[in-house]
Amino acid sequence: MSFEVDGKLFSQEPRAGQCLRTLLRELGHFGVKKGCDAGDCGACTVLLDGEPVHSCLIPAFRAEGHAITTIEGFGRDGGPHPMQRAFLDAQGFQCGFCTAGMILTCASLNQAQRADLGAALKGNICRCTGYRSIEDALLGRINVEESVEAGAAFGRSLPAPAGPDIVHGSARYTFDTEIDGLLHIKLLRSPHPHAKIVAIDKAEALNVPGVHAVLTHEDAPSILFSTARHEKDWMDPEDTLIVDDVVRFVGQKVAAVVAETEGAAEEACRRLRVDYEILPALIDPEQAMAPGAPIIHPDRTTENRVADAQRNLVAETHGEFGDVAAALATSAATFEATFHSHRVQHAALETHGGLAWLDVEGVLNVRTSTQVPFLTRRALSDIFGLPMDKVRVFCERVGGGFGGKQEMFVEDILALAALKTGRPVKLELTREEQFIATSTRHPMRVRIKAGADADGKLTALQLDVLSNTGAYGNHAGPVMFHALAESISVYNCPNKKVDGVAVYTNTVPAGAFRGYGLPQALIAVEAAIDELAKRLGISPYDMRRRNIVKPGDPMLAPPPSEYHDVLYGSYGLDQCLDLVERAMRADGPPPELPPEWLIGDGIALTMIDTVPPAGHIADAMISLRDDGGFDLTVGTAEFGNGTSTVHRQIAATTLATTVDRVRLRQSDTAHGGHDTGAYGSAGIFVAGKATHAAAMQLAVELKSAAAGAWLCDVETCVLDEDSVVSGVRRMSFVELAKLARERGQPFAASGNSGGTPRSVGFNVQGFRVAVNKATGELKILRSVHAADAGVVANPMQCRGQVEGGVAQALGAALYEEMVIDAEGHVTNPKFRDYHLPTFADIPRTEVFFAETSDTIGPLGAKSMSESPYNPVAAALGNAIADATGIRFTAPPFKPDRLFPALLDKFGDSDGTR
Repeated sequence: MSFEVDGKLFSQEPRAGQCLRTLLRELGHFGVKKGCDAGDCGACTVLLDGEPVHSCLIPAFRAEGHAITTIEGFGRDGGPHPMQRAFLDAQGFQCGFCTAGMILTCASLNQAQRADLGAALKGNICRCTGYRSIEDALLGRINVEESVEAGAAFGRSLPAPAGPDIVHGSARYTFDTEIDGLLHIKLLRSPHPHAKIVAIDKAEALNVPGVHAVLTHEDAPSILFSTARHEKDWMDPEDTLIVDDVVRFVGQKVAAVVAETEGAAEEACRRLRVDYEILPALIDPEQAMAPGAPIIHPDRTTENRVADAQRNLVAETHGEFGDVAAALATSAATFEATFHSHRVQHAALETHGGLAWLDVEGVLNVRTSTQVPFLTRRALSDIFGLPMDKVRVFCERVGGGFGGKQEMFVEDILALAALKTGRPVKLELTREEQFIATSTRHPMRVRIKAGADADGKLTALQLDVLSNTGAYGNHAGPVMFHALAESISVYNCPNKKVDGVAVYTNTVPAGAFRGYGLPQALIAVEAAIDELAKRLGISPYDMRRRNIVKPGDPMLAPPPSEYHDVLYGSYGLDQCLDLVERAMRADGPPPELPPEWLIGDGIALTMIDTVPPAGHIADAMISLRDDGGFDLTVGTAEFGNGTSTVHRQIAATTLATTVDRVRLRQSDTAHGGHDTGAYGSAGIFVAGKATHAAAMQLAVELKSAAAGAWLCDVETCVLDEDSVVSGVRRMSFVELAKLARERGQPFAASGNSGGTPRSVGFNVQGFRVAVNKATGELKILRSVHAADAGVVANPMQCRGQVEGGVAQALGAALYEEMVIDAEGHVTNPKFRDYHLPTFADIPRTEVFFAETSDTIGPLGAKSMSESPYNPVAAALGNAIADATGIRFTAPPFKPDRLFPALLDKFGDSDGTR
């Protein structure tokens, strides 16, 4: 058949059943992305005869005789299309994976559709931005500062360096490449929540044409590890094998088929015959820890870093300061309740996956969608017994992470397949696999007891947490410890007690997720603060002011920590409370709502350590080029977190140049050095400090070289506009580069950060909501967020991180919920059944920044990509309670969850019950 793509005529017959998206990508149009394969996300949007369509839903043969426009061919003749320019001006993207589809859809809207963007954009999902910057692009707003003088980049709203490539579809993500001789991997997954594999018959599978290998537990190393990636391995249990002969959740991999095509691999999976011995399954964590419960990991011991396998406990903690029971008994007001949080999925639009191959020097190369390339290399080296210099792990641009890619879910099987076959291999998870076989947020049961005296001073705080880690313990301990730490250490209170257990169940594993346990605990802690304030007749703002820690106060949560490196590098929590209170009380148009709508306000606050404990390492290297510019190499990955922009801003400011003169290489173990990874908000606070240290050292070397040439005191030399200056003398960086060539000694420097000491960041969220007492429907009338990020490195970008964090948290608080049935199956493993927030679901959030400068972070900055998520559900719960007088204790706050209690309190709309 013949068809046109971006003005070029093609004549090619598609395969039977092939969709247009797959055909276009095979033709090299990598701007057409795969996000769901169900028409739910819009990442694959193209124009078909000028009309936007989801190409994953269009059979390829239907393109015959039609003209297709992809993002690569959009507006190329006379430069960028106005919509591409608008997205650049507004920076209407973060990770950028959705952007091509979003631009093509936005450019196709007529005036009537622009008047109702909620309906017009319902088919395009953005997981990162919170949609405000996308709306700005449609409204023609300019958020970027294009022209900034040399040495003044830090603190300015500079655009992302990858922006032009993103809006033109030329930014390369994990699978945007062609490799000759590529084999494809498909995984057979367990249909049972708990079973022993007795036998696997491969014969029929191996007879499928094109199949090269079927890999099972018999073919894989028997080295135990954790999929979780931390700098220190002792943080996580050794309870996982690449392929196991015991499956512990529905969706666990049983076998990997390696074949010439995905179709052949899928057919071979269907022909595998597996004999299972069914074992008792535990779905409920309360039952899992009950005496006599079946044991999920019977062979694991404390040597594997499992706390008590015989009770299905992967981790536990207990501690008390003072006497909580006695303090509660004498308190003027007390509050006690049990809260439950649910499973949510990261839903990064780029699923987990990667490519692996052996190069001519025998190095195992893994190109993958990860937040932690260096830690993944270390794990692969350990598991396969390879020297570190024989393993290279790297990532191109990553299509979203949110903690879900601080794991090793695919790289192990990719390495196994490449080593076994000697051929390049590819594994790309489907959206359903992403739901059933990667990780989720930890569901938690949180019991709280709290007390205060008549003056509103806290007398007692007690937390009892049961965390469901699922079938494996990746991140189980650290998430639980984090939930029990900053959630109460932000408050001064003489009596505190915590009890926490993380329990194995036969469900999909939980793991790292934005917030890392704090959101689950905060919904209980912040509810307690509000309820105590209400009982004592104190405003929620003043109740917090009377109890929050201030510089000089110890930040304490039991049991005593072995780490004492968390300092008040800066402090803006008081400002954040003031900013939110002022904004929430500001006059605005009264909502025009019928009387059955109840209106209420709610706030919540959070504190977060800027770096995880026990060390987080980053190296950076920078050198002067012959043209007077600089090459900067860092290990941290870019997945919409904005570090690529800020690293260049740090280097340019320190070296008195402009960001366009700083060329960045990142996230590739072949570049040398080490980087723990882009998680825990460490991309700026840790890796940025390494960049700053390297740039500072290079600045010293440049000044010393100029001083030597001039025979003057180096103390008289300063950097100014791409030069070293001393009095009236000026030596440009180009001249210095020439001097280096003549001497045979190029100018280069390195920097390192070890992640200690650590600082603290603060956030306060406020909501005004309306709840329909007759239906349970909820409207957000106002959303306000204040953040203490130190000196804000890039205000536009940081605002986007806050808005995106609030939006993602609202999705979890209002809509998103992974449902697992009594047999352990995820019943809604598709976007359309899961309800990711779309444009219509997310309010515009007013964002304010405290004016502080951190004494520890680079150039006064500190982290702010993770923590905006944390107080959102708690503030929303407080606002709903203020509106209705009912304390709801289990998000998501869906109408059907609110309605029964509203009916019980207020009756039907006609006044009956």
